[in-house]
Amino acid sequence: MGEAQIGGPFQLVDQTGAPRNASLLRGKWSAVFFGYTFCPDVCPTTLANLGRAVSAMGPAARDFQVVFITVDPDRDTARALASYLSAPAFPPGTIGLTGSAQQIAEVARAYRVYFRKVPQGSSYAMDHTAVVYLMDPQGRFVRPLDTTASPDHIAADVGEAMRGA
Repeated sequence: MGEAQIGGPFQLVDQTGAPRNASLLRGKWSAVFFGYTFCPDVCPTTLANLGRAVSAMGPAARDFQVVFITVDPDRDTARALASYLSAPAFPPGTIGLTGSAQQIAEVARAYRVYFRKVPQGSSYAMDHTAVVYLMDPQGRFVRPLDTTASPDHIAADVGEAMRGA
């Protein structure tokens, strides 16, 4: 029996408005995280922890990138992602991706990400899977990253994967 496939092709738009696809995962190690800009706690905490981990990686950080894919395309436009991801605590160079509701549903399905809109008064929140997927430079899933661990532990975990350990 084989393992479940995580990831796959996608067509989305980054925070600059440029079309992007799964080829952006090729050539670098990637941490792929699904979230949304209105998230009150898990998303900003995870991105800030990843930012500290990237700082702890030293020169290996040149071969690593963070990819943030929204689960809330109704509010998370390219402009909203650009503003959100410019927070100094978040990893520099994080690539933010959005698209149509159908495109987001397709990429979420490929990564086995659960998400749904949860009404809250006159607005809503998004319930979603909070896994950070470590992908190798060929765009293949390696393992989830424990972003509740210390930044040094996350950096060591990524470094171990990069060395093939």
